[in-house]
Amino acid sequence: MPAGRFRAGGEGVDFDAVILAGGAARRLGGADKPGLTVGGRTLVEHVVAAVAGARKAIVAGPERPIPGVVFVREDPPRSGPVPALAAGLNEVTAPWVVLLAGDLPFMTAAHVAAMLRAAERAGGVVLVDAGGREQWLAGAWPAAELKAALAHYQGRSLKGLLGPLVAVRLALRGRPWFDCDTMDDLEEARMNVLNEWTALACKELGIDPATVDRDLILDLTKEVAHGVARPAAPLTAYLLGLAQGAGTAPEDAVAKLTTLAKNWSQATTETLTDD
Repeated sequence: MPAGRFRAGGEGVDFDAVILAGGAARRLGGADKPGLTVGGRTLVEHVVAAVAGARKAIVAGPERPIPGVVFVREDPPRSGPVPALAAGLNEVTAPWVVLLAGDLPFMTAAHVAAMLRAAERAGGVVLVDAGGREQWLAGAWPAAELKAALAHYQGRSLKGLLGPLVAVRLALRGRPWFDCDTMDDLEEARMNVLNEWTALACKELGIDPATVDRDLILDLTKEVAHGVARPAAPLTAYLLGLAQGAGTAPEDAVAKLTTLAKNWSQATTETLTDD
């Protein structure tokens, strides 16, 4: 087993990352899944950020404008995860390889470091989800052992390839294994980011999060963006805050603004024809 090198605190410094981002996304209607956004950046960019400490970040999938990434393609394209992994491993030179899916919005550098620490102690590591199920596209492996196993493997499943190499089934906090296979998954990931932002913004501003009716505000800004103009939505949220600061009950202010947005065409016509 190769000897990894780690900085104090467990941050990996001698590993490569292979990110599989070329699947068909059938449950998303064939959408470009790694290119969908959560929290202002694409899913694959989230994963690339999580492996920022890698010697080399290798993405098996279509090329994208992501600096510092090596892109490879399986032959033929979309022929499955094992050929994609093989294409990625051709670029691996570090003693350890972190293998990840390209749609893990909750994966962080801390999770990657935890996997590498566990791998250094024992060997191959696969993450398990909240139900204890292995997530084969979230793990850390001795590169030489993985390459040797792949050279003799004739199957098509990652479980068949990686299963014999597992030394540790690792559970981590924060759902790093969560992937976005469906639109519901994508919406859940986006709402999680929104929850975190709301909590942090309230803390920064000294606001009790319990006093923030997020859904009410979101419904209002959605109505304004649809019925008036998209840039009017954040302006409306700001005006709502001013109204509340001036003593108007937020429910009353929201009701008035929602009615205005729904009747926007009539309201503007009356304004433009007003003497």
